[in-house]
Amino acid sequence: RGSEWLASGVLCVHRYKLHCLSRTAFCKPEPQKNPLRARQNSVMVTQTTPPPIAVTVYGIPNCDTVKKARVWLDAQGVDVQFHDFKKQGVPLAEASQWLEHVAWDTLINRKGTTWRKLPPDQQAGVTDAASALQLAVTQPSVIKRPVVTWPDGAVTVGFSPDDWQNRLP
Repeated sequence: RGSEWLASGVLCVHRYKLHCLSRTAFCKPEPQKNPLRARQNSVMVTQTTPPPIAVTVYGIPNCDTVKKARVWLDAQGVDVQFHDFKKQGVPLAEASQWLEHVAWDTLINRKGTTWRKLPPDQQAGVTDAASALQLAVTQPSVIKRPVVTWPDGAVTVGFSPDDWQNRLP
């Protein structure tokens, strides 16, 4: 990850040995008797930083699980775009896409306070992906958090450091 790479760093190799690691394109090799030979044996190799992994985290900023997930992703050097359910709502297109990747009963948190406060007839009405989608859009707090969309298109629900670690390159 980020610690394994030098941003715009230059690695200078002399006679197949690491000579210096610097941000400049020049280094001063050990003096040699024949300067032409020293130049022939030097190879400059540039090393660039790979693009950061970007994920979108959907949730509520005050949720403890979302807080843990964001801290963990930040510690791994992952670029996080956060979507706040409370302020920005639940995007219908994204929620539909989530339900293509995860089961509706995984996405809907039926153990949470929001679910328990719903009237029994509304709870009973959630029986498939379409009804779960409608509930998720109208009651964002009923969604299990965080929902994360990964660069490869995968969607995860909840925080699982072991699973997430396997998703990182």
